[in-house]
Amino acid sequence: MLILIFAILAAIATVLYGFFVSAVVWQLILVFLGSYIAINALFVLFFYLGSLSVDRSKPMEKQSKICRAACYNIIGLACEYCSIRTTIIDEDKLPKDENFLLISNHRSAFDPLVIMDKLRKYNISFVSKPSNMEMPVAGRIAHGAGFLPIDRENNRNALKTIIQAADYIKRGVCSMAIYPEGTRNRGEELLDFHAGSFKIAQKADCPLVISCITGTEDLKFWRIFSGNKVKVKILEVIPAEKVKAMNTGDLAEYSRNLITESLRKGI
Repeated sequence: MLILIFAILAAIATVLYGFFVSAVVWQLILVFLGSYIAINALFVLFFYLGSLSVDRSKPMEKQSKICRAACYNIIGLACEYCSIRTTIIDEDKLPKDENFLLISNHRSAFDPLVIMDKLRKYNISFVSKPSNMEMPVAGRIAHGAGFLPIDRENNRNALKTIIQAADYIKRGVCSMAIYPEGTRNRGEELLDFHAGSFKIAQKADCPLVISCITGTEDLKFWRIFSGNKVKVKILEVIPAEKVKAMNTGDLAEYSRNLITESLRKGI
């Protein structure tokens, strides 16, 4: 939808240019392309300027509305450009009236984008690697939207992030998501799950949502008309009391086995 709106605005700018300036066809094409690119840039710039008030030196007391809107709109635009067509299976299993921790397998950098775009009403933010949070524009917006960096090489820092993520869930700032594999995995077998990831749900006393994603590992930008088909399946929601009763090692093993079986069946 945003692509269409931007194209219409660029077309209007081109018509106005042609009305006031005598121009040949190739000049009008350049005006259209230049206007279209400029509109996209201004769209991102608007949200970035709105995010400049975010203090990145400390955790948030509450979520920045402008940063959350930026995530939804910029991510939605990126998914449109990549022609991503996502099917959410068993979405009705998701908790409707409480925040939760979502975990999934990790196939591509587009995984969190798909989740945020298609499950936006659940207000999910991600625990991400530190380098993502240090990106000039995206890092500031992500921080304001509730994303948190986790340094898996430093146990003390990782624990601080786990505690902060649990705090966001408990205080109702947002739901959180984390990839227990710790990094993208393009292989057939899942990597070992980091049991520490599941401490977030235990400390937050919240449900654990186990999900599985396929298709993002095979995105092709030239599939404009057929679309890049992605599936996200909500496999199971473990209630908070059961999460507290299990140890993190068992939660990691159970979740990994559940996702492995789903992938084996073709989701």
